Amino acid sequence: MADYGLPALYALFVWWFSTGAIIWLDGLPPRTYRRSMLGATAMLAAAFWGLAASSADASPLGAYAAFSCGLLAWAWQEMAFLMGFATGPRRQPCPDGCTGWPRFRLAVQTILYHELAILAGAIAVLVLTWGQPNQIGAWTFLLLWGMRQSAKLNVFLGVRNLNEQFLPPHLAYLGSFFARKPMNLLFPLSVTGGTLLCAWFFHRALAGGASDFEAAGSTFLGVLTALAILEHWFLVLPIPAEALWSWSMKSRRPAAPAVAEAVPPRLHALRPAA
Repeated sequence: MADYGLPALYALFVWWFSTGAIIWLDGLPPRTYRRSMLGATAMLAAAFWGLAASSADASPLGAYAAFSCGLLAWAWQEMAFLMGFATGPRRQPCPDGCTGWPRFRLAVQTILYHELAILAGAIAVLVLTWGQPNQIGAWTFLLLWGMRQSAKLNVFLGVRNLNEQFLPPHLAYLGSFFARKPMNLLFPLSVTGGTLLCAWFFHRALAGGASDFEAAGSTFLGVLTALAILEHWFLVLPIPAEALWSWSMKSRRPAAPAVAEAVPPRLHALRPAA
């Protein structure tokens, strides 16, 4: 049971804690962003080194290392985007009445640099692990990329919960490209495809001839896919997703009510809707 339970608990904890840590750092004053990104860049370099070193290690320990390094490489992408270092050439809200293809084109312009950074990161991960027996790190990065793209498209097409409260003030304009609907036609396809992929990973983990490495690695990927599906359901179900990371959202709160009340009314309009 430890072959599956420990990897599952590890994946669950790392997903929850790393997400909360990024939210907490992003909620700090903007003057701290440069230091945070310097630390994240050092972490990215260490993750790349770890991916290359662990790619030849087809053991349970190698699976843990590769999975962790894949997550760290992805964390840099999230921080660079949320802190405004890699967003896009357009930083204005969607014009009123803009729909269809023009709206999609403008939306792509707001995140173009972020998408190019992810592409560069994916190429680096694949180059570092190419042809090696341990591909858990590469699978982790690519899986997070694919499921995040699905979530972005669903938010663009329309879902019930847009989660604007996770957007920092300097990215509040992105909310103008979100659409609020009960559901969209892509959502069932996203959840179904993710569920099938999750089932495939767990099938590989539980296969009779699976090695300890394959059991651990496939469990990591299966749990990560299940969590990505859960995040999709958070978009349409009446469930407050922020409750999972209430501790990390505290960095966005004012230190004292008096300080908040002292802010001129014209500045309140610049804050994103919660």
